[in-house]
Amino acid sequence: MGGFTLDDILATRKPRDSWWTVFAVDPVACRLALLTANHTSITPNGLTGLSMLLGVASAACFAAGELAAGAALFYLSFTVDCMDGKIARLKGSGTSFGLWLDYVGDRVRVAGCAFGFAFGEGALWALWLAAGIVVLDLFRYVNGPQLLRVREASRDRVRAATGGDPVFVEDVLLADPLADVRDGSVVDLQSAFRRRFPWFDRFRLFLARHRVRTHLMSGIEFHAAIFVVAPLFGAAAMLWSALATGALLTAFEAALVYRTWLAAREADRVVPERVKVLV
Repeated sequence: MGGFTLDDILATRKPRDSWWTVFAVDPVACRLALLTANHTSITPNGLTGLSMLLGVASAACFAAGELAAGAALFYLSFTVDCMDGKIARLKGSGTSFGLWLDYVGDRVRVAGCAFGFAFGEGALWALWLAAGIVVLDLFRYVNGPQLLRVREASRDRVRAATGGDPVFVEDVLLADPLADVRDGSVVDLQSAFRRRFPWFDRFRLFLARHRVRTHLMSGIEFHAAIFVVAPLFGAAAMLWSALATGALLTAFEAALVYRTWLAAREADRVVPERVKVLV
């Protein structure tokens, strides 16, 4: 049906993604997406629906106490979920409704598997664990957009004060690390953070070269640890994995809030001259 190549599929990947997706999912998802694009007419929304069905099957396995089968189906569900965006970008067939469907599908998979596991265990601690997983999952996906709003508000304030065009810090660092900062043509809204953590730019560059984002414990790694890796070692491993990765997820979210606060504070001190702005 199509003459797409693997390079075409690889070009549809996100510029930066979670390390779990980059190393454990994309190598499989890209090849499955190539087969799907060339030999089927399934739409991105159809793939999202298939991912949701696999997620429900995973939840059913957790409820039945079949933890390894639940883990395998959760991984497969997420892999198919990673295919829909690639197909949409490859064929230009994405829809606005698909964005909503993709978001809801993720939440259904996590909540279903968490409470499916609690049902299978039949214990109060498992129910509390499931509730905690769902709350942390929702917090992560609510906090991210809100921090983005704060960052955009800071950018708008700087743009109004300077008339410059804001650029993302990763773009400048990848082109020539801190060159514009050194020559004074950029107002760096992360300068306060950089002074406190001078090693961070080198770390970010290293990850960016491997297409990995700096948020190393995001919702994706949180889900993978609890529902893909831990089930292979039993119910107790799922408990301790949820506690450990939940703490790490909270710590990384707190770090994002801290960086955003420093950038917003720096935005209030920008000088009124026409410059490019680093945010």
